[in-house]
Amino acid sequence: MNLSNVEAAALAAVDETAIGRTLVELLAVPSITGSAAESELQHLLARRLEHLDLDVDLWSMDLAELRSDPLFPGGEAPRDEAWGLAATTRPRGDGPTLVLQGHVDVVPSGDLAQWEGDPFQPRVAGDVVHGRGACDMKAGLVVVLAALAAIRSSGAQLRGTLAAHFVVSEEDGGLGAFGTLRRGHTGDACVITEPTGGVLMTANAGALTFRVEVPGKATHGSTRYAGMSAIDAYLPIHHALARLEARRNADADPLMAEYPVPYPLSVGTVRAGDWASSVPDLLVAEGRLGVRLGENPALARAELEQCVAEACAADPWLRSHPATVTWPGGQFASGRLAAGHPLAALVGAAHADVTGSARPAERGAPYGSDLRLYAAAGIPTLQYGPGDVRLAHGPREQVGVAEVVTATRALVLAALRAVGCE
Repeated sequence: MNLSNVEAAALAAVDETAIGRTLVELLAVPSITGSAAESELQHLLARRLEHLDLDVDLWSMDLAELRSDPLFPGGEAPRDEAWGLAATTRPRGDGPTLVLQGHVDVVPSGDLAQWEGDPFQPRVAGDVVHGRGACDMKAGLVVVLAALAAIRSSGAQLRGTLAAHFVVSEEDGGLGAFGTLRRGHTGDACVITEPTGGVLMTANAGALTFRVEVPGKATHGSTRYAGMSAIDAYLPIHHALARLEARRNADADPLMAEYPVPYPLSVGTVRAGDWASSVPDLLVAEGRLGVRLGENPALARAELEQCVAEACAADPWLRSHPATVTWPGGQFASGRLAAGHPLAALVGAAHADVTGSARPAERGAPYGSDLRLYAAAGIPTLQYGPGDVRLAHGPREQVGVAEVVTATRALVLAALRAVGCE
């Protein structure tokens, strides 16, 4: 590496022991989306940022005001509070502002029988830390904290500003990022430390939550021929949705080409009936529609609605008892970093310098994230962080401490080079 003295000092200040200790501490907070522990973690992180001598803004978000905004990104988890947290260094010049962003919320643990131990009692096996949120994305939060701590310990005099945005509710729509941007916290570029496995995620597909309600006709199970099972009525719609998914994935953007299904359409829940010997008179299916890069979400919604309408028109029962489609929950548009933007080269070069390898590839992600909110606000944004997203949301969620250290060191270099030093 051809490093400046400031860069070398900052890399030397990366505390690997503290990284592992902090990761375990954060994983022990069960910050499930919408829970009280989500707010607890925001307050814990605020204290850490204050300890780093940053200017900290910790505030209770006005949920009613945010939800009434026509651009509100939606939500799924019930909540009665949300805390925003942003912090900045004190610049010595007029350099740019780089935002380092991560979300504090995690998804529920699911079937506890699938886990080896309590999901919120982190388990360490050699270099690997296991637990809910290990890679998605408590490790990313640690990267931000550790990078800021190393830069402070090195005594680097920054011309520009480093900002940390720690946000809630990313998993169910992006309320936290939306509220942070609405409060006026912004920047000239942003790195989100989501798990990317050492590559640069410069685009995100979107994801829209849909609900299909299919009517049936109830009767006693012994005379089912006198009614119509909503389950049977739903089947033509299910098959039509599968055909729609195939059509929507016929010509994917090159950034998404490596995925077998770049824009998945999946039905996640199906609920029907309330008694075993009754023919169900209503089926409610909820799922997720992938939004293509650059696609207007309104057009994606219209395409699915048209698909369901055509399936109903072709079926004798549904023709006179059509299904209805609504759009509750999270509504993620797509987002991307402009091709050739210098942020990708900056972060890629920092990763290459730290690892001694080639610059990482650029890819798109098939899931929605806060990237699209920052990009929509005019802030060039990419994702780079430790962990394998394929392990996220599952009972084998884990991250290697060495990965966290590597990402921290790369972010240190990228941050110093982005904002400049005196």
